[in-house]
Amino acid sequence: MSEVIDKNEFTVELLRQLRATDQFGNWAKLSDEELLVKKYVKTKEDLKKIPIIADIDEMLIGEIKMVFKAVALQFERKTGVMCNVVMEMSHEGFGRCIVIADKIVLVDKYFKDAHRFGFRTLEKLYDEGDKYMNKAFSTYEQYKPCKEVG
Repeated sequence: MSEVIDKNEFTVELLRQLRATDQFGNWAKLSDEELLVKKYVKTKEDLKKIPIIADIDEMLIGEIKMVFKAVALQFERKTGVMCNVVMEMSHEGFGRCIVIADKIVLVDKYFKDAHRFGFRTLEKLYDEGDKYMNKAFSTYEQYKPCKEVG
């Protein structure tokens, strides 16, 4: 890939997770950009090859969940507040993924055709990750528990 884009904190965390799951070194020779494109970028042509109605495989469910785990881990690093990612997905690709900190839902995403999950470009992936991160921080600031005085 000729174009190199500056990575944000979300993307750095996503890459950490992807690299950590590569037990046999299959992706070791791929650049970060190539790996992200392989896993998360789907062009119009790619989407045309994917049926409108299809079952979703477990590997893709894991890759989708990894996006939200990256948000959770970066949030934890920045705030020290532990997060959890909860994902419910039917075999048909209908479901929901949430990121929770304390009793607060930081990110909430619904899916109706998760088997077609992806981004058109790396920029879209980076932007969406930034949106999730910003939403997580702003939601937490709005609803975080007050510290007791005394």
